[in-house]
Order: sequence, then C-alpha cells, then structure tokens
Amino acid sequence: MLKYIAKRIVYMVITLFIITTLTFFMMHSIQGDPLAAMGRTLPEQTRENYKKKYGLDKPTSEQYKIFLKNAVVNKDLGSSYKYPGREVTQTIKETAPVSGRIGGQAMIIGLVVGLTLGIVAALNRGKLPDSIIRVVAILGITIPVFIMGALLQYFFATKLRWVPTSGWGGGSFKYTILPSIAMCFGSIATYARYMRSNVLEVLKEDYILTAQAKGVSRFNIIRKHVLRNAILPVITIIGPQIVGIFVGSFIIENMFSIPGLGFYFVSSIQNRDYPMIIGNTIFYAFLFLVIQLVVDIVYGIVDPRIKFTE
Repeated sequence: MLKYIAKRIVYMVITLFIITTLTFFMMHSIQGDPLAAMGRTLPEQTRENYKKKYGLDKPTSEQYKIFLKNAVVNKDLGSSYKYPGREVTQTIKETAPVSGRIGGQAMIIGLVVGLTLGIVAALNRGKLPDSIIRVVAILGITIPVFIMGALLQYFFATKLRWVPTSGWGGGSFKYTILPSIAMCFGSIATYARYMRSNVLEVLKEDYILTAQAKGVSRFNIIRKHVLRNAILPVITIIGPQIVGIFVGSFIIENMFSIPGLGFYFVSSIQNRDYPMIIGNTIFYAFLFLVIQLVVDIVYGIVDPRIKFTE
C-alpha cells in the first residue's frame, strides 16, 4: 500500500503542477488591466510602481518562474491586487476553515439523510415511501443551489424568523444551519439514488437468498449483509461530493454573507484579482486530489478484496 500511496502522491504533484501552469498562463492571457482590481484610477507613476511591486513589468514567463519559486520555496502565493498587503496564503488559512465548517455540516447531513432515504426507498420498493423519496431525489438534483438557498431564507428566516437571514455570527449554529442545508440538498438526492439502486442490487444476490432460506431475520440480513455491500459503491462518489460542496459554497457564501473561501473567490473573479484566483484554484485542486486519494484508501480498507496495484 505504501508504494501505491507514494505513486499517487507523485501523480498528484504532477497534476497540481499542470493545473497551476495552465491557470497562471490563462489568467495572464486575459486582456485588460489587472490593476483595475484596485477599483480606482491610478496615476501613471503609481501604476508603474505597482507593476514593479507585483512583477507585472516582466515577461509572463519570467513572472511564472518567480511565482513558482515563491510558491514552492517560500509557500507564498503572492498578494491580492484588490487588497494590497493581504497575502493569498493568509487569506486561504483564514477563510478555508469557515468554508470547511459549512461544507462539513452539509456533508454530514447529506450523507446521513441521503443514505437513510435510499435504504428506506429500496426496502419499500413500489410503495408510497419509495415514490415520495424518488420525487425528493429528482427535486434535489434539478433545483439549483441558489434557488434552494433563497427558499430557505424566505421561509425560515424572513417568514418564521427562526434563524438569521445572513451573516456569520462567529460560527454560531443558527447562522450556519440554513447554508448547510441549502448546500446538502443535492447531495441528499445523489446519495439516496445511489443507495437505493445498490440495496436493490444486493438484495438479488445469492447469499441474501441463502440467508433468508436459513431463517436469518430481515433486520440481521440488512445489518450484516446488505448495508456493508451496498455502501461500498457510494464511497467512490463521496470525494467528488465533498469537493462539490466546497464549490457550491461560492454561491451560498455570497447569498448568506459568509466570509469563507468561496466568498473571496467570487470577489476575486469579479475584480480580476489574479493572485487570489490562482491561489484559490490551486487550493481547490489540491483539496480534490487529496480527497480522492483518501477515498481510494478507505475503499480498499472497507473492502479487503480490493488490491492496490503498485
């Protein structure tokens, strides 16, 4: 397994290098003035000083070499154009935990509720609970996250006044519950559909029929045989789902005024803040690659039949 992990880490480094390179040159190929992110007209001399400060007076290839050296050696992804003096690395450190809090809650809710609904739907195939859950799954997939967020804000914050409409409130639960639910609705639908299909497939297996013939109770069959085998394929989609939740936070964090990484990412795109865009892209790519590796390892641990190819 160690050789497999080492091999995957090498691939991760290569992939991250390619993503970083493409993102850097794509950002710098966009026409326009990157210093416009500062939001005001600068005197010519001040503009020249800023270009020297950020290395914009150098050829793009030279800028890339400097960026790569700072990123690898000094772990420095540069400073924001929009907020001079604010380092990209520091911004990620401060805002990633905020996005992680929202995304973590959304992941847990989506996983628990989605798997439960999928099991209930499969065990009641063709009955009313199955029909209701399938409708909920379709709605969860088709309704955009911003529509779900707006509906939650309207009913639970504006009409019922159970929770605040927006804000962070120091991470208080009442401020985080609505955005978490808005973000997890799609995950609930995905997990429910996958789990329902997997449970139905497992129930057709010969060893399930053998257990039933031996008189094993329905509860024990589900607990010992169905759940473990049905949940394995679901593990493979957890990685992309986790990253998808973080990506979904772009919209939700802006809707709910949450000072997370997604909020700054959207702001950086709107303001053509190249260092912030590149830094966030690298972070999300790194997050995705790490999660994929962890999911593959967990999959192999849960199912010993899987062998890691070295």
